[in-house]
Amino acid sequence: MADQSESAGSTVEHEKSLMEKISEKIHDHESSSSSSSDSDNEKPESPKSEKPKVFRIFGREKPVHHVFGGGKPADVFLWRNKKVSAGVLGGATAVWVLFELLEYHLLTLVSHILIGTLAVLFLWSNAHSFIHKTPPRIPEVHLPEEPFLQVASELRLQINWAFAVLHDIASGRELKKFLIVIAGLWVLSIVGTWCNFLTLFYISFVLLHTVPVIYEKYEDKIDPCAEKATIEFKKHYAVFDAKVLSKIPQGLKNKRS
Repeated sequence: MADQSESAGSTVEHEKSLMEKISEKIHDHESSSSSSSDSDNEKPESPKSEKPKVFRIFGREKPVHHVFGGGKPADVFLWRNKKVSAGVLGGATAVWVLFELLEYHLLTLVSHILIGTLAVLFLWSNAHSFIHKTPPRIPEVHLPEEPFLQVASELRLQINWAFAVLHDIASGRELKKFLIVIAGLWVLSIVGTWCNFLTLFYISFVLLHTVPVIYEKYEDKIDPCAEKATIEFKKHYAVFDAKVLSKIPQGLKNKRS
């Protein structure tokens, strides 16, 4: 009986030791798997592939609002304040209707407005004692200097840029710019035969208030089309360069370079 109890005890101890070994192996396996997963998580992330550069018209990198200066004029052109933009466009339309359709003259219009305004204010100021009403409060108007300086500065930069382009063209250095400017002036001369300066100015004004806001809204659809058109233009220009520009005498080529 003693031998049987001893053998039973040794069997139990053997089973306990076997279970301990199995549990240790399971624990070691779990710890190794967790360490491997931690090492995987600690691996540096692969650098993200750079996004391909999106084609933008005229090679711009800033939003349309920044291209127009980012101030109040840009807000007007892009209809940030619809009431102001509509008022400006409506005023330009009224001026065009008066001067172009009704054939009103600027000097006559200004004179009539001043006559009516001054007559009403003068009579009101002198008749307030008879009609027992307060005299009109006429505000003093002072034009700020800063907006005019900003407009003049921006206009100066644009004029200097135009003069620089014309200087390069006149010096015979930029054949491509020369052809573009000649084509633009030729188109402008044709448009000038269709309408006068006021109508052309009004059309440009309307385009400034419609084209930028439409482009800003649908730029993701317009830019791919513009990219395709640019590629086609470069192909045709390459053919034109090979067939025409490459045959220009050597003296003009040296001027180009």
